[in-house]
This record gives sequence, C-alpha cells and structure tokens, in this order.
Amino acid sequence: MMSFASRSGTITPYLQATNNVVAGQLKPLITGVVLKSEKLLLDAKKPFLCRESLSGQSAKTGLTVTSSLSGRSCVRFSHTDIKVPDFSDYRREDVLDPKKTSQNSADARRAFSYLLTGSTLVVGIYAAKTVVLQFVTSMSASADVLAMSKIEVKLSDIPEGKNMTFKWRGKPLFVRHRTAQEIEAEAHVNLAELRDPQHDKDRVQKPSWVIVIGVCTHLGCVPIANAGDYGGYYCPCHGSHYDASGRIRRGPAPTNLEVPYYEFLDDNTVVVG
Repeated sequence: MMSFASRSGTITPYLQATNNVVAGQLKPLITGVVLKSEKLLLDAKKPFLCRESLSGQSAKTGLTVTSSLSGRSCVRFSHTDIKVPDFSDYRREDVLDPKKTSQNSADARRAFSYLLTGSTLVVGIYAAKTVVLQFVTSMSASADVLAMSKIEVKLSDIPEGKNMTFKWRGKPLFVRHRTAQEIEAEAHVNLAELRDPQHDKDRVQKPSWVIVIGVCTHLGCVPIANAGDYGGYYCPCHGSHYDASGRIRRGPAPTNLEVPYYEFLDDNTVVVG
C-alpha cells in the first residue's frame, strides 16, 4: 500500500469491507484516509453514525478522527459536565412513590384548581369593568358641556299670552304662556285636518305652557311667535303656519315643531334638557 506523510502522523489508505472477510480476500473500496493507529472495518451496507456518548467515547469505536471528503467525524451532542437539578423536594409524595395513588390528593388538588380559577375570574371581571368604565367616562360629556345642555327657566317672568325666546344648545327655545282661549281651541282641533296628527295633550305637560324648539321643520328658519293664520308661529322664509301648540297647519313644513325634554321643578320653574 501507498503511504502519505502529514503533520499528524503517517496516513495510509484503508480498505472498506463489504460484510465480513471471506476466504482472506477483501473487496477494495477507498473512501478516505485514517490515522495509522486506527484501523476500521466498516459495513458498506449500513450507514455509520459517529455519536459521542455521555461518557465521552464514541458509541461504536471510541474516539475516531477522519480527514477526507467523505470521512466521518464525531459530533458532541450534549454537555456532560452539567448536573440536572433535583426537584424532589417540590414534588408530591404520590409522584415520587410509584406505590401510592394520586386519588388521595385529588380533593386537595381539585379545591386548589377551583380556588385559582375563581380568583382569576374575579380579577378578570374587575379589570374588565374598570376598563369599560374608564372608556365610557372618557366618551361622556364634560362638566361645562353638561352645564350648557340644560337651561332653567323662571315661568313667573313670562306674562299670559306671551312667548319668550331662550338660547338652548345653540338653538332658539320658545316658551309660551297660553291663555284659556288658546288652550280650549287647541284641545278641540280635528286631528284628521292635521298634516302631522298629534293631540295637544301629547305635546304639553301643563296646558298653560308650550315649550318647543324655535326651528322650522322645513329648512331651519326661525318662526315668528304670535303670528300667522292660527295665532301660533309663522315662518317668514317659506310661509309655514303653526298653531299655538306648535303643530303645522299650512305651508311646506312637513312636521310639527320639535318638543324637547323638560321637567317642572315647581310651579314657577322648568328645566329643559
């Protein structure tokens, strides 16, 4: 055989056997080079895996060093100098002892699971409630906006048969003190004659007081109080006539004047909004 010299020692070509040595003859197949001190006879039909064991030695032939294009080398797959921690002190006795059954601690473990689940549920609900409340609060109107959204009107300042205009939410607000004749006339109006049928008692809380938003339902003009063919309100823009209850009686307006939400604090005070 031909030999080669290298810094690591004398290297000789090796022959790989097919299965076993038969009649003292070997089928030559040069697949690489190996250190002279390490002679290998490998099975050609089975792949060779060189894995390092936990003890630091090759699983088949010990530490093997090869140097060729198709040569095999050992790979270190694990760190053998690291000790695995012992968690025996943290484990239950029925886990450590194979003769014991886990049914003995089932009630305690079930109670702990219920307690943990219940606590998590309570904390989750409280957190969700807090988030929702903060979100809703951030979307609600501020104190100055709420102050502008309501207006308090002193009814004693409005004479009978007169109408006063107030500014509410950027719109004119009509507060009318009706006379007994106006109350009687509006209560007996035939609803079949109305474009937007609505009884007078459905538009007022007290017969003497009519509170409506002073915006014409046609194109948004401001009507004139105590005017028109029906003695209520008249829109000068396109000639809509409303009666003393704020109901449309003639003209292009499609609906009655809007009635806002209001409540009486006493006989002389009303809060709108």
